[in-house]
Amino acid sequence: MLDIIILILLVLLLVSGLLILFMWRRLAKRMVYKYGKILMEDRYQENLFEMVAGFKHMGVQQTFENNLRAESGDVLHRPLGSSKTWPNFDKLTFIPAQVATFPTEYTEKVDMKVTIGPKAKQPMRLDIPLMVSGMAYGIALSKEVRLALVDAVNELGTALNSGEGGVMDEEIDGTDKYILQFSKTSWSKEKELMKKASMIEIKFGQGALMSSGVVIPAGDLQGDIRKVLNLDDGEEAIIHNHFFENQTLADFRNLVQELKDITSGVPIGAKIGAGGKIEEDIDALLEIGVDYIAIDGAQAATHGAPPILSEDFGIPTIHGLHRAHQHLQKRKAREDVSLIISGGMFTPGQFLKAIALGADAVYLGSAVLFTISHKQVLKAVPFEPPTQVVWYDGKYKDDFNREEGTKALVNFMNASVKEMEEGIRMMGKTALTEVNKDDLVAYDESVARDIGVPYSVHSYEEEAAKRNKQDPMIEL
Repeated sequence: MLDIIILILLVLLLVSGLLILFMWRRLAKRMVYKYGKILMEDRYQENLFEMVAGFKHMGVQQTFENNLRAESGDVLHRPLGSSKTWPNFDKLTFIPAQVATFPTEYTEKVDMKVTIGPKAKQPMRLDIPLMVSGMAYGIALSKEVRLALVDAVNELGTALNSGEGGVMDEEIDGTDKYILQFSKTSWSKEKELMKKASMIEIKFGQGALMSSGVVIPAGDLQGDIRKVLNLDDGEEAIIHNHFFENQTLADFRNLVQELKDITSGVPIGAKIGAGGKIEEDIDALLEIGVDYIAIDGAQAATHGAPPILSEDFGIPTIHGLHRAHQHLQKRKAREDVSLIISGGMFTPGQFLKAIALGADAVYLGSAVLFTISHKQVLKAVPFEPPTQVVWYDGKYKDDFNREEGTKALVNFMNASVKEMEEGIRMMGKTALTEVNKDDLVAYDESVARDIGVPYSVHSYEEEAAKRNKQDPMIEL
């Protein structure tokens, strides 16, 4: 009897399914016919297809951003930087060692260690050339995310930048190699805090926001961050455009020396956005006596910036790095002043190409942000953006798991370094410091010409001779 009932139920379900399928086919066909007829008969000015033409004319992103401007009447602050397609490292390729030169055996260890600020009394020594860029507590990231970054950099033997937000005691006390960002703010300036830092970075600018300051409303800073920033109730947080009133380079020479005295000689550096007069900025930084320069290309991201600053200021990371390295060589300062690069780099190949073009180390921001959240972004999507898991004011910040985040970031960094080591072996080398521009060619003629590497359609010797004849600086 039970078998018969089950059979009847199965038949009913099958029939119901067929009826639904048949009805949906008819309904879908009627809808397609009805709306297809409208699309094909309405005048263009009344036709929904006009939206397609409009998006193609203005772009989907620009259309929606203009609507946000129309709604607020205020400056738009877009997260994650520029959405333009900038020149990058992708048209460069490494030269493999095969027969004329042999590759390094896979069992041989590759030295990936890096020293930042070699002329400082207490240089920073890292196990790997990848560091975590400044992503501030409170202004950008949540407490648990920042602490996951602490755990990850300690395990990896690399450094964590504070960014220009608040500095938690458990963060600076718990990090083996901590870079304190000296920003245009009233907070994070205590001498005791500076004495705990492994490096101090004077932030003059960055890629996505340039040298602009910002006023953060009190309502956007709730909870522990107000105490960390020493803000009174109802007080807004201000990041200024200047450090000093009527500031001069002499003010910064004095500041650099004061910071060196306070910290007993850790590297004192500066961060700038790459701009069209980058050589002048570098000359000024050399004059004030910095131990390293961190350059943020125009592809760099931030928690929020006016699109005009992200899209219409600055120069690409690859150009900024190339020019900075060349100019430091010209000033005979390259051996004394370390060079850190950041902005729009996401893969091990891009990191290694940046090293080949002259960087000592690479700051990672967006790549870190998305890998530390890894599968945890599934807690926010599809109804909220993935970053709602990591932002200080994110709707899902309380769901972020510190241990999971640490593991994901450590895995990403380790995998990236192993790939870079594999690339170094394939060049027949055994150390990161052996990689340079001579290991590169470009399959795009303009990139080859601009960066000063051989164009891959021509023989290497022919191109190298031509470049040396045209630019004697290449031999430096």
